[in-house]
Amino acid sequence: MKSYAKTDVGVRRDVNQDYFFATEKATGSFQNLYIVADGMGGHAAGDFASKLCVNSMVSFISNTNIKTPVSIFNEAVAFGNSEVFNASISNPALAGMGTTVVAATIMKNKLYVANIGDSRLYLIKDSITQITNDHSLVSEMVRRGDLTESQARIHPQKNIITRALGIDPTVVADSFELAIDKGDKILLCSDGLTNMVEDYDILYIVNHSETLKEAVDTLIDRANEAGGMDNITAVLVEV
Repeated sequence: MKSYAKTDVGVRRDVNQDYFFATEKATGSFQNLYIVADGMGGHAAGDFASKLCVNSMVSFISNTNIKTPVSIFNEAVAFGNSEVFNASISNPALAGMGTTVVAATIMKNKLYVANIGDSRLYLIKDSITQITNDHSLVSEMVRRGDLTESQARIHPQKNIITRALGIDPTVVADSFELAIDKGDKILLCSDGLTNMVEDYDILYIVNHSETLKEAVDTLIDRANEAGGMDNITAVLVEV
């Protein structure tokens, strides 16, 4: 298992509200752990939310006695949500803050994933498959057939999130479990990448790069070349 992770403020933003964690070292009962969060709120609030979310989840996973991966993620998300929500109601400067989160671990040839919001996880082989579902207004419109994928990319309400961590006292993450093979690549990323770079370009870049670092650097460069409208974070893992 190996990975490379990077975050970039982008072209248009002054503050990076994304935050990530990536390790191939054991974290609690997980053999590896990858998390990307994209904060929402004022400059300080969004930055604070994503960092608090990730650090709270890592702390919970490191210390829990729970053994089932899905249950660990569910409880870690609940703990992270409580920490962010309580911080937001105790400090007026942080009121209303929240964050997306996508988290993954690989254990015994299985990939376990949890997500809230529109940060994504892709499985990349000879093709690219989005494993997570975006919790956003335009994505729900696409699933209903009211918008095409192309229309959704330029829709004025594309940044409206329908589910986020830290906004309400409780939140439920989507969970996924799937088999993976040697050589598969896993990409966790914020929407600063996927709003700027098409899936087929992501596939081409990942599969035509010599190293994980080259792939991630090129993805971020491509997003910035396309406008860099938001913070950009990518964690690329090779099985």
